[in-house]
Amino acid sequence: MYRVGIGHDTHRLVKGRKLLLGGVEVPHSLGLSGHSDADVLLHAVTDALLGAAGRGDIGDMFPDTDEQNRNRNSAEFLEIVWQQLCQDGWQIENLDTIIFAERPKLGAYKTRIRDNIAVLLGLEPSQVNVKAKTAEKTGPVGRQEIISAEAAVLLFRANR
Repeated sequence: MYRVGIGHDTHRLVKGRKLLLGGVEVPHSLGLSGHSDADVLLHAVTDALLGAAGRGDIGDMFPDTDEQNRNRNSAEFLEIVWQQLCQDGWQIENLDTIIFAERPKLGAYKTRIRDNIAVLLGLEPSQVNVKAKTAEKTGPVGRQEIISAEAAVLLFRANR
């Protein structure tokens, strides 16, 4: 049995916060604003996994109204969700992601981000893809107001 999930997340860029993407700190003068560490990529991956398993979204499991989630490491959200899905027999065939950011340029970080996500999910790096796109200076991404991320995942039952 196969299941496909998609995830999306967007956070505003602000001064005074670290920029974390896929659990990797990327040097930049701005970081992402959010209740947790605001890692848009890990949030999108978590949502894709939850969607594929038919389990709602990250806000259902880790609401921003819960003080336990304030400044929480988004890798914890991903690890909790993935552990639950593994217990139900799910495995990942592949994961494809996109980060939408005008700046900083992410080419030098994509491999580190991919490798970190692979480690978090217990995957081979070849099962994870990370793409980075600009908005060609258009819209809120192009004006460097936000960074967005999307993820698509293919799950299968371990006993196939």
